[in-house]
Amino acid sequence: MAGALSDSERRAWLRLARTSNVGPVTFAQLIARFRSASAALEEVPRLARRGGGDAINPPSDAEARREIEALAAIGGRMIASCEADYPKGLAALEAPPPIISMLGHPIVLGREMIAMVGARNASALVRKLATILARDLGEAGLIVASGLARGIDAAAHEGALATGTCAVVAGGIDIVYPPENAGLYERIKAEGAVVSEMPLGQPPQARHFPRRNRIISGLARGVIVVEASEGSGSLITANFALEQNREVFAVPGSPLDPRAKGTNRLLREGAVLTETSADVLAVLRPMLGGNFAEPDRSAPPSPDAVSDAETDRIRASIEEALGPAPVAVDELIRMLGAPAGAVLTVLLELELAGRIARHSGNKVSWA
Repeated sequence: MAGALSDSERRAWLRLARTSNVGPVTFAQLIARFRSASAALEEVPRLARRGGGDAINPPSDAEARREIEALAAIGGRMIASCEADYPKGLAALEAPPPIISMLGHPIVLGREMIAMVGARNASALVRKLATILARDLGEAGLIVASGLARGIDAAAHEGALATGTCAVVAGGIDIVYPPENAGLYERIKAEGAVVSEMPLGQPPQARHFPRRNRIISGLARGVIVVEASEGSGSLITANFALEQNREVFAVPGSPLDPRAKGTNRLLREGAVLTETSADVLAVLRPMLGGNFAEPDRSAPPSPDAVSDAETDRIRASIEEALGPAPVAVDELIRMLGAPAGAVLTVLLELELAGRIARHSGNKVSWA
């Protein structure tokens, strides 16, 4: 972690994060390679052209300034992933969200968290259970994080309002979704914290929710899935938790209720059976106050180890090898027998060109 960014470098950091085709993995690679967001911004258009795409035009410095000022005008602030007050759980991710916006109390983001997610159409009895769990875990000293959705999310926030709750939203931090949770949103903003990685004014879209779910699990020591059918977004959050080495807890449900199919499957696969806050605290207490396990962040291999002609040959081999099914980057490197630095550089160029997509588990495919 570094100290606070200068105003100019903060705008550069935001501009790079808001640039087309620059996701968290690509952002991290660009910073590792060029050492600053300002330097990376100068190179992005060239890299995109080498990948076979149109020239990328990052947002202007004036646009970044306007977004930062607009956020400040509604009482919010931005925190970059290199700064000391960035949430420790997110900072430990292999590719943290480069920058987050927040409203509310920054101290909330520095405390230990537990995430709670579940069905939007949850049964009344299970909503009551979620509220009780959140209240009890809050009284035990944990901040309860969730996604401000109807159903279990709303119940979790309600239960933890008195002790502290964090809402992660899928759109801009100034957009309340669903609209019926406007009152809850205002209370969380006043008493807890609201977080987003999306630009101000951005309406939530389906593709944004997995990114929101990744933040929910990343903030916390573990994720409690209270009620979830098969195919539920809550199971996506649980999968992110597993990838992030977080604990997964699940509340059992009736085999006759389709809303319990997902949670019951999690239990069969090893999730911690959860009926009360004591079940959660028994697992989490030994790790509270400790560091989050961090991935290997050694410097990427040098991209200058091969000639331009060899890089072009590697690019052609990658284009031939890739398909619609995601393949692990490490497997791609082994399959091609090419220098890792050159392969990573070509993948970076192809992603900036919008030609490949990144997937969890360090996998790529054609976009």
